[in-house]
Amino acid sequence: MRIITASIGMLAIYSSLSAYIGWNVYVWLQHLIPLNPWLFALLWFLWVFSFLIGRMGHQWLLFSIMGSYWFAFFEYAVLLTPIANIASLFITAENPALVVGTIEAVVLLLIFVSGSFLAYNPIVRKLEITVDAPEADPLHIVLASDFHLGVLSGKNHLQRFVKKSNSLKPDVVLLAGDLVDDDPIWYARYGMSEVMGELKAKLGVYGILGNHDYYGKKIPLLVQLMEKSGVSILRDETISVENRFYLTGREDRTFRDRPLLETLKPKSDDLPWIVMDHTPPKLSEPTRLGVDLQVSGHTHKGQMWPNRFITKKVFDLDYGHRQINKSHFLVSSGFGFWGPPIRIGSRSELWSIKMNFKEQT
Repeated sequence: MRIITASIGMLAIYSSLSAYIGWNVYVWLQHLIPLNPWLFALLWFLWVFSFLIGRMGHQWLLFSIMGSYWFAFFEYAVLLTPIANIASLFITAENPALVVGTIEAVVLLLIFVSGSFLAYNPIVRKLEITVDAPEADPLHIVLASDFHLGVLSGKNHLQRFVKKSNSLKPDVVLLAGDLVDDDPIWYARYGMSEVMGELKAKLGVYGILGNHDYYGKKIPLLVQLMEKSGVSILRDETISVENRFYLTGREDRTFRDRPLLETLKPKSDDLPWIVMDHTPPKLSEPTRLGVDLQVSGHTHKGQMWPNRFITKKVFDLDYGHRQINKSHFLVSSGFGFWGPPIRIGSRSELWSIKMNFKEQT
């Protein structure tokens, strides 16, 4: 009953904010072009609830795309519209609503343009670490997460990753979850499997599942498609990779029956231990167990400012590198994006990690 009450309350707040923004947009547009209020209300309603409409089936793909862009518009309109309303009280122009509305529209346009650039133009970030292990040749790792491969994060974006990763000539590629955007149908339909299959790494390409991979409820199909693409999906298992290091791939927290990390610890500590866990966990357990490197994604670094204020509160480490005792942790903001193809305060990225080995006394 509490869940229903809370849902109704959230829907009421969301609808009220959407109506508030819609009224301001209508007033502004009225100064530019004549509008039928009922037609505007209908179109506005469809945009406000387009994401939900898009979830009804693949035939509603257009609404799904509209809904993705709506999320970005809604977030920044909620922040900017009250400021514009207050500013209009102090403007002496003949038509203050037109002036502040136009300024807000320009700001939103700049946000969308710059945010799209940061989402679709990935950067390579570099990290060099040293772990406590018998001396050996350095291990070169490429890490990426949160591709959300589908319609907006599509084949062209995946090609950017493959090109950049191959140019780095890594020993191993790690894909830390949220490989597809819920449903793998677009991954298969748009020929992304062939592109992913072009990834090159001396010791192989390994991946894990994220929460959005589970939301599509097609895990067997997704795993099959990834295996066909040359990506070995690890599901709560630990393997030895060419006798160079141990690699553990964890199921996401969405999988309720996932075991404790302790049960997946290698029987021997003769090799470095790397763990992939999509959602950044508490750092205490991996540190206690002696994990050498743990990599995660999920947070998107908030994706759009000021969302990172939330992720920093929720996770021990929501982005970047941290060392605790002998354990290293790295959380990526992701190569793709969820919802709108827009990043503000974050950027599409992959990590080039040089892992050195030296016994410490």
